[in-house]
Amino acid sequence: MTAATAAPHSSRSHLRPLAERPRRQPFPFSAIVGQDDMKLALILTAIDPGIGGVLVFGDRGTGKSTAVRALAALLPPIEAVEGCPVNSARPEHCPDWVTLPATTLISKPTPMVDLPLGASEDRVVGALDIERAIGRGEKAFEPGLLARANRGYLYIDEVNLLEDHIVDLLLDVAQSGENVVERDGLSIRHPARFVLVGSGNPEEGDLRPQLLDRFGLSVEVTSPRDIDTRVAVIQRRDAYDTDPDAFLAEWHPQDAALRDSILSGRAALAGVKTPNTILHDCAALCIALGSDGLRGELTLLRAARALAASEGAPEILRAHLRQVAGMALGHRLRRDPLDEAGAGARVARTVAETLP
Repeated sequence: MTAATAAPHSSRSHLRPLAERPRRQPFPFSAIVGQDDMKLALILTAIDPGIGGVLVFGDRGTGKSTAVRALAALLPPIEAVEGCPVNSARPEHCPDWVTLPATTLISKPTPMVDLPLGASEDRVVGALDIERAIGRGEKAFEPGLLARANRGYLYIDEVNLLEDHIVDLLLDVAQSGENVVERDGLSIRHPARFVLVGSGNPEEGDLRPQLLDRFGLSVEVTSPRDIDTRVAVIQRRDAYDTDPDAFLAEWHPQDAALRDSILSGRAALAGVKTPNTILHDCAALCIALGSDGLRGELTLLRAARALAASEGAPEILRAHLRQVAGMALGHRLRRDPLDEAGAGARVARTVAETLP
């Protein structure tokens, strides 16, 4: 009996330290080999969240999820009201259904929330306790993932496999910047402004056009084709897995410098000038590509401004437009059955012709 009862106890005591062990920090953003377009797109949205998010499509094992999680660790913290479930910057901005334990501001990491495939609607938008609301007259609300993502990032892996009704919810919230939950005449509202980041494998299905258009930037990533790049990827990943503390310490200065660059870009963003010639270039390029609507021009302009701010440039140049045109416009092109070139090649060709 003694041996039988001792075994479970020793097992539990052995497992407890493992459960309490702190989570390992993500792979450093600066240490990611190659994938420059993906890293640039993520950095631009960190400088100007109004660009509208990033869609990353590509092969499995190309660092898509690694880059997104590395960005979360890289971003500077935000100031939020302690206990506010929507990360409000001021007490008066907290929803009326929140009872705050305090009105003090705290520093917390920039929210990075995962939206898993198969998540229920209540988990995404939040759940309203109807019985408590009717019986006690209280707005009893359990916030969902959209509340947690406010002022941060909402990440969806395999976004092209997301269920249609969740896609519809995201479209509504992305349009209004507000989450509304209504049940039996009761209404709960809260701000839900976030940068939407999606990743996926195009071989597993296309993305609905309505959601595709909501992403400000889109990039395609591929597996490296040269031996030196692949060896560098293996070496860095192996070093991180073998001795993560030493690897993180080695790359900390580069990540810190990149964080400072993001902060400098945010501060300089409003002061970057936009010459009329740049506006003309944006319109001419989108017309030449046959882009529908004006969202392409607006996204192209904002991305170019964020790039100029990150470089400390006083105004937007044509070089900035050329660098971001592919990621801002590639996913907005109509399919041309007579043109076998991919979207990236079509944009590059049109940029060369329109913006020499």
